[in-house]
Amino acid sequence: MKESQQFCTFSIEEQHFAVPVQSVQEVIRYQEMTRVPLAPAVIRGLINLRGQIVVAYDLRKRLGYPELQENRKPMNVVVRADGETVSLLVDEIGDVIEVKEDCAEQPPETLQAHMRELVQGVYKLKDQLLLVLDTEKTVAGGEDSAARH
Repeated sequence: MKESQQFCTFSIEEQHFAVPVQSVQEVIRYQEMTRVPLAPAVIRGLINLRGQIVVAYDLRKRLGYPELQENRKPMNVVVRADGETVSLLVDEIGDVIEVKEDCAEQPPETLQAHMRELVQGVYKLKDQLLLVLDTEKTVAGGEDSAARH
């Protein structure tokens, strides 16, 4: 049984999120995107990642945050989810951290319901809460939730 787990961390609106490091392919700066006509709002566009076409999901929209200011560009956390490579657009990239698995807690009741269903665990760090996203649910539900917003 593993005693600790590593996470790739990032932030959106001063809130700290993470995904398991084993699901991360790479982290890259902003890439130009091609819009997809009639795509749900959560799908920001397509990026060309060394010849591979990758769908870019806007985590701000997916999590219910306002759009990023025009003068700021999102970063890409490229992950493997549901057998596909996708990009999660985030405000800032953090560090890779290691935490003890037994320190994980359930998402707090104070989180909005749509966000709580995407968070698989919470870690209390020294000066912040770290919300661990379920990448499969975050990507799989994106089309449905975007249609409702």
